[in-house]
Amino acid sequence: MSPRPPVLEWRDARIRFGGAPVLDGLNLSVAAGRSLVIIGGSGQGKSVTLKLALGLMRPDSGQVLFEGAPLPGLMQRGQNRLYAASGVLFQGAALFDSLTVWENVAFRLLNADGVARKPARAAALDALAQVKLEPSAADLYPSELSGGMQKRVGLARAIVARPRVLFFDEPTTGLDPSTAATINALIVDQVKRLGCTAVSITHDLISARTIADEIAMLEGGKIVWRGPTAEFDQTDNPSVRQFRRGAAGLPDA
Repeated sequence: MSPRPPVLEWRDARIRFGGAPVLDGLNLSVAAGRSLVIIGGSGQGKSVTLKLALGLMRPDSGQVLFEGAPLPGLMQRGQNRLYAASGVLFQGAALFDSLTVWENVAFRLLNADGVARKPARAAALDALAQVKLEPSAADLYPSELSGGMQKRVGLARAIVARPRVLFFDEPTTGLDPSTAATINALIVDQVKRLGCTAVSITHDLISARTIADEIAMLEGGKIVWRGPTAEFDQTDNPSVRQFRRGAAGLPDA
């Protein structure tokens, strides 16, 4: 029996902006059922890495593969296979102000999957319960929610279709430590409940240590270290050591 391909793989992916390399031969993969967190400083290519996987950008050279098949680009057939299997929690929650909470959560069901409003609402209420929001929140509008509640609604929308792959874009940015800890715990719970593969980008090491099975550090457009989360604080890799010190507010060694 041939080995199962990675769920997602970036294979020698290269992309330049204005002649400057952003990704410079990125090689990275994530296996089924694993939670991979990509860390790195600002401008190191974390967001571009995620956008390549989502088909929002295409590499200048190299490939991104889903379950062993190349992703051709946004709105093409191969890319739609990934969209059908995935959910995304965006950095700013990205809720629609004019829709109620339950309509935000059920947006994909209503507009892409052709689910009728009554069963779509039932699915949305179940997803809201999974992120510890009461049914009374369903008919509110995003402007009536706190930032932490908006993030929970975004997570509910990401999980409502029971995806096989979840993407998290800076899931705790802008949240206070207590709310961030709650979001991290909910992410862990939902990834385990669904048994799905997760890919996250973050600069928050508390979040990375909490939600990751493995951590990969991106620097200079390449992965400079990757390993189990338990090894992250023990490695002597100079880039990781410097990043840890910066995250802790310590000067460079």
